[in-house]
Amino acid sequence: MKNIRVSAAVIHDGSSIFATERGYGEWKGKWEFPGGKREEGENGEDTVKREIMEELETRIEVEDFLCTVEYDYPSFHLTMDTYIAKVVEGKLILKEHEDAKWIPLPLLDDLDWLDADKAVVQEVKRYFSLKGI
Repeated sequence: MKNIRVSAAVIHDGSSIFATERGYGEWKGKWEFPGGKREEGENGEDTVKREIMEELETRIEVEDFLCTVEYDYPSFHLTMDTYIAKVVEGKLILKEHEDAKWIPLPLLDDLDWLDADKAVVQEVKRYFSLKGI
């Protein structure tokens, strides 16, 4: 089975999380945390910063490592490192996604998330709960 390593950003504004909707492929219409594949020589933080700049024309600051999710999709194994981040510069311009929205933390479960991202949603809720948000 093919192994894919990606980094994803949980971009927040304090009380809401930025989610993106896939606009193509097998998982069109599913929601995910934005990010992408790690390139050779990159660490997870560098990957997520580069991917957010490429996909959303936005510079982010990584505040914290959240978790790593391992998930077996039918045709590949995914390792996804996720990071808590905030916008430093830019307007989150969609270049690869169908849609995006800011979701209040209590409503995160309302979206139709990709399977691997569902585990991240639970970690996000735990993380922000511990922060008193």
